Amino acid sequence: MKPIITPQELAALIQNGAPILVDARSGPTARDKYKTGHLQGAQFVDLERDLATPPANAAEGGRHPLPDIAAFAEFLGQLGIQPDSHVVVYDDVSGANAAARFWWMLRAVGHESVQVLDGGYDAAVAAGIPVSSQTEQPTPQPPYPQHGWQLPVASVEEVEQAVQHPGKLVIDVRAAARFRGEVEPIDLVAGHIPGAVNIPYTSNLDSQGFYLPQQELRAKYEAALGSRKPEEVMVHCGSGVTACHTLLAMDYAGLEIPKLYVGSWSEWSRSGREVATGAE
Repeated sequence: MKPIITPQELAALIQNGAPILVDARSGPTARDKYKTGHLQGAQFVDLERDLATPPANAAEGGRHPLPDIAAFAEFLGQLGIQPDSHVVVYDDVSGANAAARFWWMLRAVGHESVQVLDGGYDAAVAAGIPVSSQTEQPTPQPPYPQHGWQLPVASVEEVEQAVQHPGKLVIDVRAAARFRGEVEPIDLVAGHIPGAVNIPYTSNLDSQGFYLPQQELRAKYEAALGSRKPEEVMVHCGSGVTACHTLLAMDYAGLEIPKLYVGSWSEWSRSGREVATGAE
């Protein structure tokens, strides 16, 4: 199953038996947006509460550390998600925030049948997919059966070693201005991890906010990765959320999913480690 689904494909899928829909819009007004209108049948997930653990110290794990996997498995059961469920998740920023994070987390517990809606909520509405303002009532199931996180993650120590090794690659998906240290709207220090390369997640998208064709994405990332193996590549962003957009793009392109550095810049920039600015 490809990890991206178009609004038209979703509309046809709903006609033939609705998948489990997940609304992963995030931000301070996300829940209000959900209450005002969401895709009919969609259940709301909260990035801060459901897809991350509130950090005791962002210098050790970043702003969005992964939750306890047993708690996440229980949450999936509350949504009615079981191993045979077909899940479609959307947000309103082209998958760039919590939709891709939820996709990665589901894949990381071993779930294969999960897709992110290309173009997000607005594209679905434009395609005529029904919208509702009613609170959806899931059919709770037992906790999702899990055996630990199945996708690879990198620690800050591993990233620190990787950027000193020419055979490894650390990709920073933040906007170029943040990478160069010209602006920093969220974290305490501007700049980037010395030795990291900047491939903004927005380069995965066309001018309309849809993912580029698979072959185009594949060519782009094959050029960046060279002969490196997936375990030699680490992807990060500000706090381990938007990085999942690039992991999704690479999976969509038919490449193996590399390591996610969950702590990302929010951890590195608070840890006392060296910070670089500029384009290199």
